[in-house]
Formats: sequence, C-alpha cells, structure tokens
Amino acid sequence: MSASKQELIIALAAKLKPILRKPMWADFVKTGVHKERPPTDSDWWFMRGASLLLKVQKLQPIGVSKLRRHYGGRKNRGVAPEHFFKGSGNILRKLLQQLEQVGLIKQDVRAGHKGRVLTPKAVSLIAKTSREVEKLKPKKKDETPVAVPKPVEHKKAETPDEAKPAVEAKEDPKPEEKAEQKKEKPAKHDAKKEAKKHEPKNEEPKAVEPKKEAQPAAGEQQ
Repeated sequence: MSASKQELIIALAAKLKPILRKPMWADFVKTGVHKERPPTDSDWWFMRGASLLLKVQKLQPIGVSKLRRHYGGRKNRGVAPEHFFKGSGNILRKLLQQLEQVGLIKQDVRAGHKGRVLTPKAVSLIAKTSREVEKLKPKKKDETPVAVPKPVEHKKAETPDEAKPAVEAKEDPKPEEKAEQKKEKPAKHDAKKEAKKHEPKNEEPKAVEPKKEAQPAAGEQQ
C-alpha cells in the first residue's frame, strides 16, 4: 500500500458508515479503562471499524483477547506508577459481529489457530480504497532545474563625439630604478672617504728612551 495508514482509515470509515450501525451508548462510553474521557469525534465508531479491518488483515487469524492488547494503553494513576490496561472488549466484539454480518470478516482456522480473517470482499474493498486515495494525492513536480538562456547584449555603435582618445597615464618609475637613483647619490661621499684613506699621514718620530744599566748587587761589590 502506497497510501498512508491514516488516510486509508479515513477513506475506509467513509465507506463503512452506510453499512455499520452505531449504538446509542457509543457517544458516552470510553474505549478503555486507561482513557479519561469518551472520544470527541462523532464518527469514531466507523474509524475503529476501519482500523479493525487493517488489524485483522495484518494479524489474521486473531480474536478479541489479542485485539484488546493492541487497543490498550497506560493509565495515569496519580502518584502511583502507571500500568498498562487492555482496551474495551465489548466495543471490539460488537464491531467484529457487525463486520461479519456485512460479509467483510469470517471465523476460520489456519495452522491450528482459530480466529477472525478477512473475506475476499474485504480484501477487494481495502485495495480499491487504497488506489482511490493514491489517485487523490497531488503528483510531485519534477524539481530538476531548467536551463534559462541568458539574454544577448547588443552593443551600441559609438558616435564620433563619444570616441575620444584615451589619455595616457604617466607611468611611475619602477621600484628597481628608484633604488638605483638612491645608490648613485651617496657615490660622491664614498669617493671622498677613499681619497682620505690613501693620503700619507704626518706621524711624529717617537723619542727613544735610554736603556738603564743594571746595578750590581750589594754582595758582589764587597
């Protein structure tokens, strides 16, 4: 089934409404001990009947006792811990009996297990409804991007007034040329320094100090 389960149940409930009979007490009863209030939807009886058809199709053969566990839930007990409680068996039993009367469900034994199973009429009804739901779905559009051609730009012909000679911008000297110009300037100062190095220096002669004669020791004189 390509249709979603919720959409299929709503469509099946609309088809079961003319053939099922809703009891008088269905507007005031809860669907289980774990529930706090009765259902708010007025057509909940037919929605539960459609849900039962899909449950039996999936789990057949099945009885009321096992179905109660599928429709049960946890009960809020205040400060006490929550516990799981089964759903109402009376509601399920009455619905199964009505579905048997209209020829959608029958009792059968399969592989040693006794329970309710779907009839060919019910299988056909579910398949037909699923196809109808699928047709009503909007088709998804292809999200592939479409290549849009770019508009061609037409160049305007220039008039003689507009065609003016471009002013040539003065080129700045390259950084290498600037460095050479800076090196040429201190060249003069370097030549003066080298000339001073080669000039002879007028050094004054140093005075030669006379050597002192060694005096004889006192013992040697005697």
